[in-house]
Amino acid sequence: MARGRSASYDGQRDAILAQAARLFAQHGYRATSMNGVAEACGVSKSALYHYFRDKYQLLVHIAEDHVSRLEELADEARAEGLPADAASAEARVRRLIHRFVEEYASAQDAHRVLTEDVKFLLPADRDRILARERKVVGGFADTVALLHPHLRDGGLDKPVAMLLFGMINWMFTWLRPGGRLTHEDMAPIVADLFFGGVGAVRAPAAPDGTPSGP
Repeated sequence: MARGRSASYDGQRDAILAQAARLFAQHGYRATSMNGVAEACGVSKSALYHYFRDKYQLLVHIAEDHVSRLEELADEARAEGLPADAASAEARVRRLIHRFVEEYASAQDAHRVLTEDVKFLLPADRDRILARERKVVGGFADTVALLHPHLRDGGLDKPVAMLLFGMINWMFTWLRPGGRLTHEDMAPIVADLFFGGVGAVRAPAAPDGTPSGP
């Protein structure tokens, strides 16, 4: 009879992936070793191999798990059905932007790995993950098109969605933990910029609730 997984298996697996993502993000995929991952996780190398057969499998799971979560967010927006009016449609897009920025804030290492290390994937794995990324963009494009149907009519729904992702995807390169601005601050700024252009952007409120800028 096959022995089942222990109750802590999934938790340990997730902890290993988180540490591997941190090391890949900090040092690069090539410069990270299984010995380094095992040391960061506080486990033996043999214990590490109980969860993942090699460094490449870690990379695949980090990228795929991150994309899976983004797919869930896009699918949740799709499942809401048609909005009642334009205001409801805009509110939905704003919520979706906030959810994506929030997800990136909690998965910065995995996002950096997906952005920078996808080139190390074998063609079949890279194509599968990129196809799932395109599905995420499609879900975002569908949501944006609810507010501006003419974008889809002109074939611009996905390009506009990609421009929006361009603002979000590279935030990790300049938004530093502990800085003056947080991801929570930036989510409505991204939405304001997307909907109204630079003239619509407002500074985030100070801790006491007063505007922090003119």
